[in-house]
Amino acid sequence: MTKLSVNINKIATLRNSRGGNVPNLLQVATDIQEFGAEGITIHPRPDERHIRYQDAYDLKSIVNTEYNIEGNPIAKFKQMVLEIKPTQVTLVPDSVDQITSNAGWDTLTHQSYLQEVIAEFKNAGIRTSIFIDADLKLIEAATKTGTDRIELYTEEFATQYEKGNKEAVKPYAEAAILANELGLGVNAGHDLSLDNIQFFKQQVPHLAEVSIGHALISESLYLGLENVINMYLHRLQ
Repeated sequence: MTKLSVNINKIATLRNSRGGNVPNLLQVATDIQEFGAEGITIHPRPDERHIRYQDAYDLKSIVNTEYNIEGNPIAKFKQMVLEIKPTQVTLVPDSVDQITSNAGWDTLTHQSYLQEVIAEFKNAGIRTSIFIDADLKLIEAATKTGTDRIELYTEEFATQYEKGNKEAVKPYAEAAILANELGLGVNAGHDLSLDNIQFFKQQVPHLAEVSIGHALISESLYLGLENVINMYLHRLQ
């Protein structure tokens, strides 16, 4: 069974836009787990525009499922992860000013760097994953970094699927098969949604975990609007 890890960055974005503590990030994380999600994902960035570094520490005692922290392993990020010791750290090569992640690691060019970083996390007992494109040569090279898992970057699949191109899933299926043969666990994330997740799961074998944030939070907002509006109307009678 594929686990669902919910990325709560957008909850922090909403909180930060107004100041204060509404919505309460820790309560949301608690509730998400109570509702059945098998993990919580966060992706703190250096400017702390959504998840703050303090949030990462505060969530440690709240997350009783799988705690996945994503990010570029700059010094501050590494220190935080080593202090918190989450279930999993997912390494993402995003720059300081990126709105969202838009590429996976080049595991050939950055192989020695990834080896050093991953060894440090694994020595601390933290499972490691590398954000990566569905490129077979890069996945093969990922085995030499020492990583436990890869996370397939699924934006291209999601974009093509929305256009009706279901063949776009094939590179991801091939990537997952190769990764499994090489002894790597397979995660996936980015633009997966209610519209495409079932098809992706059916077509891509060995899928251990998906991390979903933007779509899931947006869908939750919309699908909950009717209920909340009716609650307000009832109270105003």
